[in-house]
Amino acid sequence: MKRDAFITAPDDVRDIRHFHLFCGLGGGARGFNAASARVGNMVGRFRCLGGIDVDPASIRDFSRLAGVPGTVLDLFDREQYRAFHGSEPAAGWREATTADIHRAAGGERPHIVFLSAPCKGFSGLLAEGKSRTDKYQALNRLTLRGVWLMLEAWADDPPELILFENVPRIATRGRHLLDQISALLRQYGYAVAETTHDCGQLGALAQSRKRFLLVARHMAKVPPFLYEPVSRPLQGVGTVLGRMPLPGDPAAGPMHRVPALMWKTWVRLAFVTAGSDWRSLNRLAIEDGKLRDYLIVPEMHNGALGVRRWEEPSGVVAGASRPMNGAFSIADPRFEQSSKWRDGQAYGVRKWSAHTGTVSGKTMPGQGAYCVADPRHGGPAKHSNEFRIVRFDEAARAITSAHGTGQCVSDPRPAGEVFGKYAVTPFDGAAGTVISGSTTGQGAFAVADPRPGMQRQRGDHYLTGGHYGVVPWASSCGAVSASACHDNGPWTVADPRVCDSVQGGDFGMPAAADRLVARIRAEDGTWHRPFTTLELAALQSLVDPEEVLELDGLSDSDWRERIGNAVPPDAAQAIAGEMGRTLLLAWSGETFTLSSAPIWVQPALAALTVAQGGAA
Repeated sequence: MKRDAFITAPDDVRDIRHFHLFCGLGGGARGFNAASARVGNMVGRFRCLGGIDVDPASIRDFSRLAGVPGTVLDLFDREQYRAFHGSEPAAGWREATTADIHRAAGGERPHIVFLSAPCKGFSGLLAEGKSRTDKYQALNRLTLRGVWLMLEAWADDPPELILFENVPRIATRGRHLLDQISALLRQYGYAVAETTHDCGQLGALAQSRKRFLLVARHMAKVPPFLYEPVSRPLQGVGTVLGRMPLPGDPAAGPMHRVPALMWKTWVRLAFVTAGSDWRSLNRLAIEDGKLRDYLIVPEMHNGALGVRRWEEPSGVVAGASRPMNGAFSIADPRFEQSSKWRDGQAYGVRKWSAHTGTVSGKTMPGQGAYCVADPRHGGPAKHSNEFRIVRFDEAARAITSAHGTGQCVSDPRPAGEVFGKYAVTPFDGAAGTVISGSTTGQGAFAVADPRPGMQRQRGDHYLTGGHYGVVPWASSCGAVSASACHDNGPWTVADPRVCDSVQGGDFGMPAAADRLVARIRAEDGTWHRPFTTLELAALQSLVDPEEVLELDGLSDSDWRERIGNAVPPDAAQAIAGEMGRTLLLAWSGETFTLSSAPIWVQPALAALTVAQGGAA
């Protein structure tokens, strides 16, 4: 019997070339390289042409992560350089030109250009007044100059798609610049749309990272819709960190060390409720600069009242080795009756069916088994009302003269004004009489105050910044910023893992400003600690949790800044996949396709099919 033959056409592989301005360490480029796209038998293969950044260390990282050489290039013009640095450039410095852009891309033309311009001037972490200084205004104008240089470099054959990424606040602080950039792009034939996406949801990360995205489509070269990438649920930080060794493990490399913080910072973090931030500290009572209701002591109380196992060695025997100042007791499996305890049954109780021991001259419970379990019951007790509590709906017993140990009642009614001991007065109620002994233990001298303890004003950075915040193990963290630190956002995690080893040494309490790595078990039983640099990289999807990452240099602060500035590769991969699919549709001659996904920039359905505010 002859079978039908099926002939499959070979894949038509097309290069999708991408180039990166202000590339940083190459997170976006790495994500684009990992993307894939297919339309029928046409397959897109993403290839990076290169990247440009002013920071040499970032370019060395870019070359490793993107797999192609990057270019160190300052894109400032001379006026911007003077305003930002406060001085003239060094001898030999010159303004970048379109020829420099060509060389950085290896002489090839990209299909997609991804720009992630410096965002410090637009960030909410920068005070409004400081953002308006000449220095940061020059940094903001660099964004416009970079777009212009890129457009001029390939003016004769423009890139099909342009993606501009930045912090959400650029839409307000940088509105005038965005208007100029949009007008410039339209002048070169692009349709432009603005939106804000959560890159954490695009890449299924364990952090929420809201970012501004400006998307431009060259109308003559790309007719099809560009659809939004699929949004997926965020993970909990524990799903990423739980796959990593405990911080400080040498196998994870130098980036997995816990940063040394001031002792007072560790104490603050220990009292922050997981899922909350510094405002948790408002509930603590402070007297003379010290916690009133808590005593902080080293773990195991310096070994006080500790008991050693039989098979373990003892600690150092000091001149004052007593149970109260160390683990100087032992769990002895041997048992030897003491002659002082007679037959070893002091305070013993005899069974009714057993015989008693010898009756001696000192027949007290403390000298032997001189008590008996008597099964007989002599009838009701003489004082049957003693310590009795009568239900509120039942009759009381007879009133006797022995009222001192007599009956009590289970009264369901709240205490009235007659007896207000430890009571709290409602905010809209009247207080009790103020007497000479007016304290919380003598009447209703506390009030339920609905007003918040800290009056915050609009623009106060402590209002919503999450300072000293602690992220629950099962929740996602916020966006990893370049200045991520314990005191400017929720950059601490409630880690349920507890290290078994406790280092020895001096257990004296450190001074408030002493910098050290501490392991404080918080009130919820977990270790509230900062994320390590490697953990931040894993949350950004720059490295798999089981892998070791090495970035250029040896500075944790430099690593964290570059990681915080990076575009998460997983999010970039999702965006690149949709862009690649749109390009393949255009190259195959398709001008329309149906999809259940929303068109990019849902609030403006025209998105990339028409020029917003311009002619199609």
